[in-house]
Amino acid sequence: MNSKAITHVKGTAVPIPGDDVDTDRIIPARFMKCLTFDGLGEFLFYDACRNEDGSKNSHPLNNPHFTGANIIIAGNNFGCGSSREHAPQSIYRAGFRAIIAEGFAEIFFGNCINLGMPCINASKETIEQLAGMVREDPATTISIDIAAQSIQVGQQTIACNVRDGARQALVEGRWDALSELLEADTAIETVGQRLGYV
Repeated sequence: MNSKAITHVKGTAVPIPGDDVDTDRIIPARFMKCLTFDGLGEFLFYDACRNEDGSKNSHPLNNPHFTGANIIIAGNNFGCGSSREHAPQSIYRAGFRAIIAEGFAEIFFGNCINLGMPCINASKETIEQLAGMVREDPATTISIDIAAQSIQVGQQTIACNVRDGARQALVEGRWDALSELLEADTAIETVGQRLGYV
């Protein structure tokens, strides 16, 4: 009952500028009054993407050239602030399948991996280079090799980092905690029978 192995993510990217982008910017709290995560993608960076009068501004997610992008390029400490699971859910449900950033907030990182959405660490120089390339040509294809910890752009291969535990979980298809739990039902039952207070 393993999750699907995730070894590569390939596609186009959109740069989200700035460091310390918190979960309230990713998904404003007023959109969290929901019974399921369905539909959260439409509220991704809702306030950051709009002027005070509600009209769309020049945020990269409003740029039609980045339509269809499935990789986010971000700065340092991405996903900081509260630990709301709605933030990675909104990113995933908006169609993104990987995030490349200089650094991630710890709980946000874990929530992304639990969705099978790799969080790739790269140097500040790499982030700036990738962001510059996709701004110049939004059709630039980026290929992430999770196991090899590399990013391929054209003929160029750039080193990156995927934390050991997350990398292993992704490439072995063991990133879904619920699947892991269900797979261990026999072992759980055995331990339960052995415990006197159960």
